[in-house]
Amino acid sequence: MDQRGFSLMELLAALALLGMLLQFGAASLGQLLISNRQQEMAQGLASGLRQARSEAILRHTTTVIQAQDDDWGQGWRIILDVSGRGPQDSDNPVLVEHLAGGKVVVVGNRPVKSFVRFSSLGQPLLPSGAFQAGTLHICASEQSTSQYQVVLARTGRVSLRSEQAGQAVCAGSD
Repeated sequence: MDQRGFSLMELLAALALLGMLLQFGAASLGQLLISNRQQEMAQGLASGLRQARSEAILRHTTTVIQAQDDDWGQGWRIILDVSGRGPQDSDNPVLVEHLAGGKVVVVGNRPVKSFVRFSSLGQPLLPSGAFQAGTLHICASEQSTSQYQVVLARTGRVSLRSEQAGQAVCAGSD
């Protein structure tokens, strides 16, 4: 008698193999999603800094981009610094507010830890008048490495780098 189909053992072996492949695929997919979130955060943050600088130049007014709750991973807001007191003055108009959800760890070195202030000429300046430059690191989860870097030059130029490197500021952010 000619039989067609699969035996129970063949079906079980195929299901076991499929289960193992799905496990590997799920892990890879998870890593891909994390990597995409990090890249999206880096691009969004670089775009936000460029927009804050452009608004300062266009409006001839000091503009501040500030981390939400002192955490760039939560998002940021761009405000016009009409009063000269920056984020401390709630009457300063908010131009843009971007909420990020905090799924990606972003840490700035000291000069850009929680805000960047652009003069009406587009120069990043601290409230004291000193130039402001620094790097925002998009940190890898569970590692002390920086996956992407948003770099603010003293001229106001914003660049995005994708160099994976060990970074001390990421180690303290876990």
